[in-house]
Amino acid sequence: MAQVLEFKLPDLGEGLTEAEIVRWLVEIGDVVAIDQPVVEVETAKAMVEVPCPYGGVVTARFGEEGTELPVGAPLITVAVGERAPSGGGADEAGTEGSGNVLVGYGTSEAPARRRRVRQDRVTAAAPAPAVNGRASVPEAEDGPLPVISPLVRRLARQNGLDLRELTGSGPDGLILRADVEYALRAAPRPAPTTAAPEPRPAATAAPGEIRTPLKGMRGAVADKLSRSRREIPDATCWVDADATELMRARTAMNTAGGPKISLLALLARISTAALARFPELNSTVDAQAREVVRFDHVHLGFAAQTDRGLVVPVVRDAHARDAESLTAEFARLTEAGRTGKLTPGELTGGTFTLNNYGVFGVDGSTPIINHPEAAMLGVGRIVPKPWVHEGELAVRQVVQLSLTFDHRVCDGGTAGGFLRYVADCVEQPAVLLRTL
Repeated sequence: MAQVLEFKLPDLGEGLTEAEIVRWLVEIGDVVAIDQPVVEVETAKAMVEVPCPYGGVVTARFGEEGTELPVGAPLITVAVGERAPSGGGADEAGTEGSGNVLVGYGTSEAPARRRRVRQDRVTAAAPAPAVNGRASVPEAEDGPLPVISPLVRRLARQNGLDLRELTGSGPDGLILRADVEYALRAAPRPAPTTAAPEPRPAATAAPGEIRTPLKGMRGAVADKLSRSRREIPDATCWVDADATELMRARTAMNTAGGPKISLLALLARISTAALARFPELNSTVDAQAREVVRFDHVHLGFAAQTDRGLVVPVVRDAHARDAESLTAEFARLTEAGRTGKLTPGELTGGTFTLNNYGVFGVDGSTPIINHPEAAMLGVGRIVPKPWVHEGELAVRQVVQLSLTFDHRVCDGGTAGGFLRYVADCVEQPAVLLRTL
């Protein structure tokens, strides 16, 4: 007899707790294979396709396109066949999911040995009871449990649950958010002493008003910017610099053959060199511990405007890359941002941000720090301006540089020293070569 299994929106990791349905990839009645993407969703981080761990016939879908669902809410139900007889693989019968819908996005094929162990155990054991409409997965018997998501750990900690007492339903016994939520529902709870507040009705637009919900990526950006201004005592300093020699150096590099070097890549090389001399700005503040955490690597974020809003992809280990490598990585991440293909790992973990707002035709700005980082370098447009060069008035290519920094990690002297070094490298690129 066929069994109907419910597939829920999986734990998305990176602190994400909800997603908006963008496009259904299957219809009711479609036959789906294990790990086949069934829906495209948009989170506050990226657009992703969610694969279903079950193979069978789709019997129901939950949520229309444009609907926002919390993690753990039902996505689809799948009717699967009965279990295979002894000696047959569970995947052949289509009753067992891959178990590969992990914290984060997408699935990955488990090692063959582990899959055989799991299938043999499922075949040999009595069918596991269904939990919340889905079959439970036996606990893995080989090796330690995989790493549990910080989101899951926090949920358990906030509710006084000991994760060591739970049995995970994920691959190799991984404890998922659904396992913690099930344990919370099953645990006895005291009756509430006060009635829950009535939900506030959604505001309706008055005549002449257009209301746009702050959700998805726009909502995430709003929350992050608000938190930055609320928690970080920021200050900004700026300086005008003569970028004529930097532009000439770039032209010479690009006419010498080989891949073209972007201006952003040269600014990134200057920034990482400056951070090596002023490491206080490559840090974050642990407010709870009242400590400044300094990093020995530079994961460089850069602001990129897309049709879906502002995103800040991160170039890993930017300090170890040359201009050519930086150019290629900036181009790859920018294209991924435009097409909505950036992964959470490519949007998080930055230690310093470079913001080239000059592409919008503006000279200066006081950018908001990308929380929880400690500083952001802003670069305005490079335009011809009157400038005193070698004692004579001349027309030079001038740029305004600004540094917004967390005043808790350093004082103005350090911030000014960083910005002055950046300006010196812009004005005389040989400074960078001399001090590397």
